[in-house]
Amino acid sequence: MSIFSRMTDIIHSNINVLLDKAEDPAKMVRLMIQEMEDTVVEVRATAVKSIADRKNISRRLEKLEAASEEWQEKAEFALSKNREDLARAALVAKRKLADQAEHLRVELAAVEESLAKYDDDLAQLQSKLNEAKAKKKALEIRMSAASKRVAMRRTLNDGRIDEAMARYTTLERRIDELEADAEAYDLGKERTLEDEFADLAAENGVEDELDAIKAKLAEDSA
Repeated sequence: MSIFSRMTDIIHSNINVLLDKAEDPAKMVRLMIQEMEDTVVEVRATAVKSIADRKNISRRLEKLEAASEEWQEKAEFALSKNREDLARAALVAKRKLADQAEHLRVELAAVEESLAKYDDDLAQLQSKLNEAKAKKKALEIRMSAASKRVAMRRTLNDGRIDEAMARYTTLERRIDELEADAEAYDLGKERTLEDEFADLAAENGVEDELDAIKAKLAEDSA
């Protein structure tokens, strides 16, 4: 397939449709990007040659036009000297150069038309390439997210979390038993004189703090 056929197929292709039909969209978009990038390189290389041809034709055309002006001047000079034969010959030479220049102008117009087409095709091709790269990025993000979800679901379903939670429940039960064991030592014990005084001191401290708060509120409201 020629570069121009490939470029036309790419420009007119619908990337979404191609990806929908592909068995492996990720692989498909990678191949599309590679094909587009290769085509861009080839089209640019062809465009470079055409630009060089345009410069060469333009230089040749300038030389022909300069030479044609010289023959025109020679014809006029010959007539001024009554040498109509030389003037006629100079005009014949000028006509030949004019014919060559006309061929070059036709050739130059064709090159200019080709370059304009290359410019338009490259713009469309670059747009398609950007679209394909965006699709590739979106696919990579979706694939990464899907892989993480699969890993998470696998972790949730392999029993390790349930086993850990069961161990936590067992540990809580063990702690409850230890705390109950500690509290059991206090069961059936009579309160000592020291316990009574400790409670009294605590109650007295609470009363003092309560009185202080009441006094402060009274001052604030006065």
